[in-house]
Amino acid sequence: MSILGLSRFQFAMTTIFHFFYVPLSIGLALCVAILETMYAVKKHEIYLTMAKFWGKVFLLSFAVGVVTGIIQEFQFGMNWSNYSRFMGDIFGAPLAIEALLAFFLESTFIGVWMFTWDRFKPAVHAVFIWLVCLGSIMSAIWILAANSFMQHPTGFEISKQTGHVKLRSFTDVIGNPQLWRAFPHVIFGAVLTGGMVMLGMAAFGLLRKRTQHSDSDRIFFTKSVRFGAVVALVGAVLTIGAGDLQTQFIIDDQPMKFAATEGLYEDSGDPAAWTPVALIDEGAKTSKGIEIPYMLSLLSYHRLSGGVKGMNTINQELHQQYDGKFGADMNYYVPVNVLFWSFRFMAAVGFGVALVALLALWFTRRNKTTLLRNRWMLWVLGVCTFLPFIGNTGGWLITEMGRYPWIVYGLLTIADGVSPTATVGSLLFTNIVYFLLFLVLGGVMIFYSRRVLLQGPAGDGLPIEDIDGMDGPDGAALHLAPKGTAGAAASHERSVELA
Repeated sequence: MSILGLSRFQFAMTTIFHFFYVPLSIGLALCVAILETMYAVKKHEIYLTMAKFWGKVFLLSFAVGVVTGIIQEFQFGMNWSNYSRFMGDIFGAPLAIEALLAFFLESTFIGVWMFTWDRFKPAVHAVFIWLVCLGSIMSAIWILAANSFMQHPTGFEISKQTGHVKLRSFTDVIGNPQLWRAFPHVIFGAVLTGGMVMLGMAAFGLLRKRTQHSDSDRIFFTKSVRFGAVVALVGAVLTIGAGDLQTQFIIDDQPMKFAATEGLYEDSGDPAAWTPVALIDEGAKTSKGIEIPYMLSLLSYHRLSGGVKGMNTINQELHQQYDGKFGADMNYYVPVNVLFWSFRFMAAVGFGVALVALLALWFTRRNKTTLLRNRWMLWVLGVCTFLPFIGNTGGWLITEMGRYPWIVYGLLTIADGVSPTATVGSLLFTNIVYFLLFLVLGGVMIFYSRRVLLQGPAGDGLPIEDIDGMDGPDGAALHLAPKGTAGAAASHERSVELA
């Protein structure tokens, strides 16, 4: 175990755990904002109930996300002080704006939103959660601006006195083409995550025994499944599209990363065949697998022609470019197996979520109780709750490990960014402590999310209306009057007509 290896492990661990909660909180905030806006417009109480219920899960994810973010910042200072000094002038502005503007906006209006449900009109109160959404999206922009500089440095110059990077053009940093290709992919991935978690948790809610919740609970969870499915489907389609645009940029900007995701050691030739699965030997630098002719050209360039450079060729080009600065003993090969399979898991999650969302919409179509009668499908939807976390993790593994050996591409190597005062003992200790802390935080998130789910929507004390005329269980049609219409006084009563 080396200082460099332990430092890299700690960075990976803190980043992955933190990014479990960032897209979840962004996606759930958007879902809650849409639901509360629907309540303000349509005046149906079920939308208010849904907003309050799923708002609890959002608040949990936000709180845990803040704690994991603090831990991540702490390990930067402890393990990567050389990197922090090298990048300080560039990182200072985006991170200061993120903290003083975006996070301040987000955290302030979360408090206002939480404690003012009965003090403002519905439309005004809905504005508060939309401001929370705006703050979270702005935070993502500034964090990604810093990360995008690490991937594709722009708007800088090297100080002659210190050798560190200096900010030359803030506009160029914010206009970084890497940023505006990564940002949509991340945000749409968050939408996918929020929708899929809502869908999956609602499916688990429907799996409870019939004696454990009322017909109104089943209406609530079935409608939540359908709403989550719509959000997840839209998020999946947009995430796939944004990912394709980002890939077009990476092909030219970080060719080693792209070649690794396709397991190409040698040049592909023209046209390029795609290898969906492969056995990769990183020691021998060989890859053997099933090939589909023309497909890689189609995926890479959207045409049936065009070749892709292999890692061996790219490695030679990088040596020619950087040997004078970093020496001839540099290894520019990235962890190929990790990138190859991470890309496939990430892509499979995107298409898999789209398929699951379509199935959920089919099983909850109007005037049908198909979902309630098929517990196996509820289990499928429930288990799929965890798919977005696999996809998001795969995406960040590609982003960060595909930059190897650079911590700032072409400017600073990972080895040069490590703190000179770090020791193996201190890193072992902090890795163990952080890991245990993350287990506790994850356990808290799961425990309280399960508690919210078991309490059900009845915990909010609000009526639930079957505004879509959805069939109840066992073929019973539930007719409930929406608020503000004739019969509102009897909104808690049900006339059950046996099918």
